[in-house]
Amino acid sequence: SSTAHFRSSDQKMELCSSSTTPTFLQFKPSLLSPTSSISLSNPLLQPNSNNNRLFNSHKPLCSSSRQISLLQAQSPRISTRFTVSASTAALDAVKDQLPADIEVKETREPNSTVRLSVEVPPVVCEDCFQRVINEFTKQAKVPGFRPGKKVPESVLISYVGKQNVRKATIESILKRTLPHATSSVTGRALKDSIRIVTKFSDMEETYSSLNSLRYEIVVDVAPEVKWIPENGYRNLKVVVEIDSDIDAQKASEQELRRRHKSLGLLRIATDRSLQIGDVAVLDISATTIDQDESNVQKIPSAESKGFHFDTEDGDKVLPGFLDSIIGIQRGETKSFPLLFPESWKQENLRGVHAQFTVECKELFYRDLPELNDSIADKLLPGCTTLKQVKESLLQKCLEVEQTAKEQATDNAILDQLRKMIEVDIPRSLFEEQGRQLYGAKLLQIQANMKLNEQQLATLSSPKAVNEYLENQKENITNVIKQNLAVGDIFKHENLQFSTEELVKEVEDSIAEFKRHKQEYDEERVREQVQEILEGAKVLEWLREQAEIQYITS
Repeated sequence: SSTAHFRSSDQKMELCSSSTTPTFLQFKPSLLSPTSSISLSNPLLQPNSNNNRLFNSHKPLCSSSRQISLLQAQSPRISTRFTVSASTAALDAVKDQLPADIEVKETREPNSTVRLSVEVPPVVCEDCFQRVINEFTKQAKVPGFRPGKKVPESVLISYVGKQNVRKATIESILKRTLPHATSSVTGRALKDSIRIVTKFSDMEETYSSLNSLRYEIVVDVAPEVKWIPENGYRNLKVVVEIDSDIDAQKASEQELRRRHKSLGLLRIATDRSLQIGDVAVLDISATTIDQDESNVQKIPSAESKGFHFDTEDGDKVLPGFLDSIIGIQRGETKSFPLLFPESWKQENLRGVHAQFTVECKELFYRDLPELNDSIADKLLPGCTTLKQVKESLLQKCLEVEQTAKEQATDNAILDQLRKMIEVDIPRSLFEEQGRQLYGAKLLQIQANMKLNEQQLATLSSPKAVNEYLENQKENITNVIKQNLAVGDIFKHENLQFSTEELVKEVEDSIAEFKRHKQEYDEERVREQVQEILEGAKVLEWLREQAEIQYITS
């Protein structure tokens, strides 16, 4: 057995800064995300829409089935099966009886690829040639010959063109022999992965000189999953780290305070300096500290004009920043050194010694209504007492806490699974998964930024897609490995879900598409729902089997 460590903090509702927020401020997340009924009192604290999605690059699967919608399709999901080549044209075609057998040599290659070397004997090529001649005889209108009357072969070839006849014959040979050549990979080949790698000009040359044909096919097949140790997933030991910030009681208290503050007024503070609880409007700049003044550089990401800073958010910013400005007065400027910790989110700022200059432009204090039953309905509509408000907020936070805990557990399990398998990933599968992730990213960008046609065309270009595939290679590979591991477990443990579950989820998903007036492919929706249900069953089974330990960090 092996142990996986996973921090639940990866699942918290992260807050991103507004355009006026200097990036030296690293806000911690709030457990209870603002809903439509909550107005944010601080424009700096805006929920990151990434974390509201069902999946993202770190969360490939939810632990229960969900409706499929455009938003949910923006991120990868667990796919527990491969679409094999049953719908590939080469394998769909009915095998045409050949006058002789063709010779096929199969060679295994890296990345779960099979190379098929095909030799078509002269007798098959001649049979295909005669079929082509017969077809041209039916269709061609040769001067001097009545329609349907037999035209001498030499005359017909001269009229149609020798090269055109040769090309048509080679195409006929390929069409008739491909189903035979690929029969050995039927049921293993991935959809749309069959490709002929021999140049057409080379096939023409071989056919012209030998009256036979040789060509090579490359096809990706479903990869084999090797567990290390064998069936190791049956003895999982998982350690899930629950971040101390994910605390329902603490989060509900913070949410109550945030709502209380939203009901108050900001009044100008006169004849006094900055205190805890105040809101200050600051102009901020920073430079690096170096003994050689010529090496001192500005830190653009730390600069901000008119930044509204709530002193109650002091624990969410660069350590020492709040302490350094306490006592500042309106119109006053302070300068002080600070060190960016090694754990800082922005890698380029880690360990940087910076000299900050802060000017206080305005200073406000909050005039808040008394926190009692009289404002209960304003704090949370429908509540009549402060006790009700506190209980309702706590209940919501407990639900979020439980969801975060479950998601952290699922991700810890999935993270462990991908480390326990060895698999040779086909290139076509890698590209398909990568394109799905990139498409989801574009949907998200489009939803957030409303790209124009030119911007969308640039981001959709082959160059942009290929750059994404290269830069995100590790992430894409990890998602695929998780998918393969889950699919393998579902199959080998004979897990099942009811037809009723599938039907209901499909109906709900289609209803969701219709409600949002989105186009959909019913068969694809069904596949997506089935994949999610299968993944959910696997995680449910693994949670029952695994030894899970929760620790608070």
